[in-house]
Amino acid sequence: MSEIRFSNLTWDQIKTLHQVLDGVTPVHGRGNFPTLEVKPKDVIHVVKNELIEQGIIVKDTRLNGSTASYVLASHNGITYKDLDIIFGVELPSDQEFQIIKDTVLGCLLDFLPKGVKKEKITSKTMRDAYVQKMVKVCDQSDRWSLISLSNNTGKNVELKFVNSLRRQFEFSVDSFQIVLDTMLDFYCDKNAKLNKESYPVVVAESMYGDFQEAMTHLRYKLISTRKPEEIRGGGLLKYSNLLVRDFKPACETEIKVLERYMCSRFFIDFPDVVEQQKKIESYLRNHFIGEEKSKYNYLMTLHGVVSDSTVCLMGHERRQTLNMITLMALKVLGEQNILPSTDNVTCFYQPAPYLALERGYHTYYVTSGPPPIFFQPYYPVHFCIPHNMV
Repeated sequence: MSEIRFSNLTWDQIKTLHQVLDGVTPVHGRGNFPTLEVKPKDVIHVVKNELIEQGIIVKDTRLNGSTASYVLASHNGITYKDLDIIFGVELPSDQEFQIIKDTVLGCLLDFLPKGVKKEKITSKTMRDAYVQKMVKVCDQSDRWSLISLSNNTGKNVELKFVNSLRRQFEFSVDSFQIVLDTMLDFYCDKNAKLNKESYPVVVAESMYGDFQEAMTHLRYKLISTRKPEEIRGGGLLKYSNLLVRDFKPACETEIKVLERYMCSRFFIDFPDVVEQQKKIESYLRNHFIGEEKSKYNYLMTLHGVVSDSTVCLMGHERRQTLNMITLMALKVLGEQNILPSTDNVTCFYQPAPYLALERGYHTYYVTSGPPPIFFQPYYPVHFCIPHNMV
């Protein structure tokens, strides 16, 4: 029996989709540049039409990732951060990449407030003012680009232009894509009214494969995937994020294999502890805006997964990574003023590695509720621990 990858949206899901597409999303400017108040449906429409005018073949437009999951299961408490839009395009040469970049930056000019003199504003100026990041990937299996528009609350407008992408999802719960073209056509019809008796047929697809199985995982917050060996290093960080948000493994046996795959790939993609720290810090910045209190739980969850599932490293490298995550967690506690004044703390001294070995120091275990913080005898630094944590 073949899997069914597609499903039509219900009226309730259409209403949620409309709220997402028709809602105002601020694109915050840097410096003196004003905030752009944009509706996703308008951005998608303008960019799509301008790309076609410039000779770019646009096959379809899709809502992707956590936003698509939110549309399909918002009643389950599913939330989303970035607004992730995919333009299916043909990119036969580098010229098309440049056309796309220039087109998006040019379209942003249309959303500047009235009264702003646009004549002297260049594409570079718009990029510096409103673009969070730009990515271009060209290899044998992946050919795509990304332009992320800034939002100070973490809900960036992510415009991804995809010719080919080998792996379009990490876990079944983020594998959904909603094809938007019929909805965009409906918006263009000035006589059309969106109601239960009259709404377009909108199709959702699960890149995981089996749509109903993926929806079951989403409804019950279950973690599952296919071909885990294809998941890149960042999958470990996404997996830990799901755990923090109360998602559970669909199969305990399979998840242990998955954890080992993800840890191995993380250390392949980010072999140096400095690279690892930069990647984790970037993930925290992008996914925990407004959720500062969740950062500590996230880091300790990540620590637990790495500690339990890392089999590809030497002991020294493993300790380096675990110590780095521990120090990041401690820094988070300090930033949140959870560590009180010195009247209420006990200080432990961590000697340099050679002193630790010479003097027979052992790991300290200090808890603030589960899970524990592990202080390995590696860095020469003082740790101040509240009495109620010991």
